[in-house]
Amino acid sequence: MSHDPAAATSPSPSAAGDGAAASGATASFGFTQVPLEEKQHLVDDVFHKVATRYDVMNDVMSGGLHRLWKDAMVAKLSPPRIGRRSYEVLDMAGGTGDIAFRIVEKSDRKAKVTVSDINGSMLAVGRERAEKRGLLANLDFVEANAEELPFEANRFDAYTIAFGIRNVPRIDKALAEAHRVLKPGGRILVLEFSQVVLPVLDKIYDAFSFNVIPLMGRAIAGDGEPYRYLVESIRKFPNQEKFAQMIRDAGFSRVDYTNYTGGIAALHSGWKI
Repeated sequence: MSHDPAAATSPSPSAAGDGAAASGATASFGFTQVPLEEKQHLVDDVFHKVATRYDVMNDVMSGGLHRLWKDAMVAKLSPPRIGRRSYEVLDMAGGTGDIAFRIVEKSDRKAKVTVSDINGSMLAVGRERAEKRGLLANLDFVEANAEELPFEANRFDAYTIAFGIRNVPRIDKALAEAHRVLKPGGRILVLEFSQVVLPVLDKIYDAFSFNVIPLMGRAIAGDGEPYRYLVESIRKFPNQEKFAQMIRDAGFSRVDYTNYTGGIAALHSGWKI
């Protein structure tokens, strides 16, 4: 799942607004259907609870593989190391800074990354980590809603989001906003847990996810319920082909995806042409 607090733009408390409430629209919160306008509050509560242990639990949930998947994501982005023109990336749901730090370091500290997240607790962890690494000069931290970004159109060279898109109440709006803020020729990269495509692995993964991860969450973070939601949210997320079509529907071209570890995760890519 996640930034200068003084420069933060506070999102409206409801991601859906009065119109959605009036229409009776709902969204999945794990395996539970909730009013659309309530989902963001529930998701925020999950990440407030797990912020300080989020990266540890990513290790638990993926067996440490998330680090390799994130490295592969940034390698595919291949941020430039030379050139006079600035290279700006928006890392949405970037919370603890994992992707942003990799981009800055991969670019030999040439890239400028705006780390944005709707959750202030996650941002606080990321800013503290960035300060310890000496990376603050290359990073901005902005609290913002992925569905209503406070950035001008055609600003960024790339938009990245890792393990965050499935927590957005209206994914189509978030993808449309990503398209809006990207420059022509800009790229979107979305890394997300996905549908396992290997018959034996899917059963092993299900057993581990539903039986082991919540117990580990309780042991490590003191509360297993947020991790039960995270597991359920993965199962409710569109499969690879359906999500690729959602990216196309948002206006992106040359959309493709790469499965990692038998489809446990997938990296989607698209271009604003």
